[in-house]
Amino acid sequence: MSKRNIVVIGTQWGDEGKGKVVDWIAPHVSAVARFQGGHNAGHTLVINGQKTVLRLLPSGILHPEMRCFIGNGVVVAPDALEKEISELEARGVAIRHRLKISPACPVVMPYHVALDVAREAKRGAAKIGTTGRGIGPTYEDKVGRRAIRVCDIVTGEGLAEKITEVMDYHNFVLKNYLNASTVDVDLVLEEARKWGAMLAPMMADVAHDLMTIARSGEGILFEGAQGTLLDVDHGTYPYVTSSNCVAGQASAGTGVSPKAIHHVLGIAKAYTTRVGTGPFPTELFDEVGKGIATRGKEFGSVTGRPRRCGWMDIPALRRSIDVNGVDSLAIMKLDVLDGCEEVKMCIGYTVGSTLLDRLPAGADAVAKCVAAYETFPGWKMPTQGVRSFEALPVEAKAFLQALQSEAGVPISMISTGAERDDTIMLMNPLNF
Repeated sequence: MSKRNIVVIGTQWGDEGKGKVVDWIAPHVSAVARFQGGHNAGHTLVINGQKTVLRLLPSGILHPEMRCFIGNGVVVAPDALEKEISELEARGVAIRHRLKISPACPVVMPYHVALDVAREAKRGAAKIGTTGRGIGPTYEDKVGRRAIRVCDIVTGEGLAEKITEVMDYHNFVLKNYLNASTVDVDLVLEEARKWGAMLAPMMADVAHDLMTIARSGEGILFEGAQGTLLDVDHGTYPYVTSSNCVAGQASAGTGVSPKAIHHVLGIAKAYTTRVGTGPFPTELFDEVGKGIATRGKEFGSVTGRPRRCGWMDIPALRRSIDVNGVDSLAIMKLDVLDGCEEVKMCIGYTVGSTLLDRLPAGADAVAKCVAAYETFPGWKMPTQGVRSFEALPVEAKAFLQALQSEAGVPISMISTGAERDDTIMLMNPLNF
């Protein structure tokens, strides 16, 4: 019987726990493919007590037989990728023979990082809150049709001319508009040639390879980064990332037909977090919020920045479910709410006299939203490590059942801890 192809997508502002879910599902498919983002977000895996943070590598990479792909929708920083590969190779994880990278991936170059940092400095208090890793400027070059792509640095054809031309433009901006230091063309060209030699054995026709797997019925897991509310089109613009984080990008970002996708699994924490600036209707500023942040270890896996914490936001979740066509939900970090006297869930917003049941478009509109809450009794019995729904406290089960009812889609998985096996499977999303 053919295996199903599944997209794992974040439904909040990122950091939902997608890496754990991808790692958990990976043994049931033949390939894992990244389809957007860059090394500006990390997926954290905890296996037998050992923590691994992946930035560019697909989260199925720790399964030794897994075929892993980086699709054309991903922007690749070769230096960051090489460091990540080397770290895992030092632990005995063989990678290079089973990792394939699309030739169409734009390359994050040193001048992209310089632009990112200089722009944020110029904005001052009005900064977007980027990671400073050059992701946005790289995507800009992509749509501006001036990107240096993996195929360019691997083949080397016309590379010097291409880099010189694009750097003439960017160095002008750095010097004359951003009042920042320029980047040396010769050093960038030297780096690019070195990166090309490193990437050459891994470059492959990812779109064709994935469609071959899909036609064979072996099963593919498509892995997104960030979350829907950070999507450049559908998120709280302009406080968003520079790529499309939604399920539809799985097709555009890999070259696989949308007809080959069978299930969209939306990932959400039992509460909500956000990194950086931008509106956040359910944000907590009290000791409860601090407690959630402490228990949940809410710090960015890549940047170390503290995450802002708040209650579960159903209107935002509904928006994500609509945009992505979510078929089922995985609710993560339920155990972080252990010990709360009461647990709240935002079920709507008020904007003046208007009631909203879904997150509106754009940051300005979201900033006007006032959360309306339903309050639930907390639970004293710990849920950490619980692996069956029946063993959960009655109060936790009531909260989850209300969440499912409000969201309008079934919960298929519940995470009760960081370890791979601290997972409750209610319905296998691969069998829907």
